[in-house]
Amino acid sequence: MTILYGATLAVIAAAGLLTLLRLVRGPLALDRIMALDVLVTMTIAATAVGAVARDDTTAIPVLVVLALLAFIGSVTAAHLVEKREGMR
Repeated sequence: MTILYGATLAVIAAAGLLTLLRLVRGPLALDRIMALDVLVTMTIAATAVGAVARDDTTAIPVLVVLALLAFIGSVTAAHLVEKREGMR
């Protein structure tokens, strides 16, 4: 099972690098906002995989807080983008 956890973390790390590329190169603000949201989601996934690999449940509150922050951030960003589009 350890190989599976390592492979999963490697895939998440590769996806994180590609997401960082989108964050830097994204032509629109919405691209950058979505890249940050995806990075937070991948952080949650990597933390969950690490917690399962260590058989440790102390990371669950951290996962819940990160998920709530990601949700609030996404909703706020969508609201601000919609508001800015309405000003044009």
